[in-house]
Amino acid sequence: MKNKVITGFFWKFGEQISSQLVSFVLSIILARLLAPKDYGVVALVQVFITIAQVFVTSGFGNALIQKKDADETDFSTIFYLSELMSVIVYAVLFIASPWISAFYDNPELTLVLRVFALQLPLSAFNGIQQAYISKHLMFKKVFISTTIAAIMSGIVGVVMAYFGFGVWSLVWQALSSTIFVSVTLAVQVKWHPQLKFSWEAGKPLVSFGWKLLVTSLLGQFFNQLRSLILGKFYTTTDLAYYNRGQKFPDLITTNIDGTVSTVLFPTLSNINDDLVKVKLAIRKSIKTSTFVIMPLLFGLAATSRPIILLLLTDKWSAAIPFMQILCFSDVFDTVSNTNMQAIQAIGRSDIMLKLEFVKKPLYLVLLIIGINIDVYAVAWTMVIYNVVAVFINMAPNRKLLGYNIKEQLSDMIPALLNSSIMYLVVDFLGNTLSTPLILTLVIQIFVGVAIYVGIALIFKMEGFKNVLSVLAKD
Repeated sequence: MKNKVITGFFWKFGEQISSQLVSFVLSIILARLLAPKDYGVVALVQVFITIAQVFVTSGFGNALIQKKDADETDFSTIFYLSELMSVIVYAVLFIASPWISAFYDNPELTLVLRVFALQLPLSAFNGIQQAYISKHLMFKKVFISTTIAAIMSGIVGVVMAYFGFGVWSLVWQALSSTIFVSVTLAVQVKWHPQLKFSWEAGKPLVSFGWKLLVTSLLGQFFNQLRSLILGKFYTTTDLAYYNRGQKFPDLITTNIDGTVSTVLFPTLSNINDDLVKVKLAIRKSIKTSTFVIMPLLFGLAATSRPIILLLLTDKWSAAIPFMQILCFSDVFDTVSNTNMQAIQAIGRSDIMLKLEFVKKPLYLVLLIIGINIDVYAVAWTMVIYNVVAVFINMAPNRKLLGYNIKEQLSDMIPALLNSSIMYLVVDFLGNTLSTPLILTLVIQIFVGVAIYVGIALIFKMEGFKNVLSVLAKD
């Protein structure tokens, strides 16, 4: 199992890095070819698609992973339920799209939303394939499919943007990516839906999964509410700057924290009858992931100006403050997510749902306050919310696993302090150096790495030892 976990982490991380790197490079090209307004329109549509996909991909796939003896009947039953849900959700979006366009006073949204939403039935199929892969820790197959999809869909987007298709280049890039993933996974994964359906088999899975679905729905709705409100009370250009600033920290959280969560959940599900092992696993995960993620986010915040100006040019300079603020916002996400994966793996989806009802009123209050100040205040409310949310997400594991908040703080504070020291120095260099942007960025990166690794060596940080151990085994 230990070797499978390490191998799974390696391939999942490789998949994230390769696909995100390709997508990132292509997005830089697209950002130079397209106007911020084009991104704003797609960002607004993406809000509705993201929420809709919760009904299609969240909850039931995880229920299959969490059930140790899930068989062909279980997988096929959940597949048909997911596909039925995807058709219903698509129909709702198709009918509602004219009203959505009218609400935002943008007629272009109707057709864009209807076409964009075609990926929902494919996402339902992908969700079950991903569940099968995660359950068996076969992440090499995902690595292949997502890398191919990122390259091919990127080419589609760039070619269409070059020939002046504007917003449609982004729509078809996203849609073609889902198509390529579906096709390549169908070729590689031996599981395919069979003519089997059992409501008796599906009931316990639905019972577990609906709580995760509602949990994800609440999370995604409130996450996307920020974009919905920005698009309504400000402009699609403001929304584009906000989303572009968010893309950079998302690269880190998606690639590293997303990898940890994807591999950690099936791993913990396999040992969920031994709570001592679960606690040891998440403690090690928090020490290791915070050691890696926190300095990357702090470093990204400190180097945001040269990065955006060099990669995206001056026309995206308004995204710099959003990038800085949202890097700070994501710092504690890995601790929150690890705690949530543990709660989910031991079968307590009911607790996850209760946590959302505790957190989301605070989210809404902070968002209302931010909207009434300015667009930057909206971003800062995310920082405040995530700091409070991490303590809320920690709380249940004090009773479930005997992993109290004091222990969790002691596991993550070394990386937080080290990252903060590194940030202060790197940010100071960025504000004082008068060298060309590329040279400033190189100096900042070199000094930041030297300081962070140096402190880790001097104080013999456990997270550093864990990273070296993983690298040595690979």
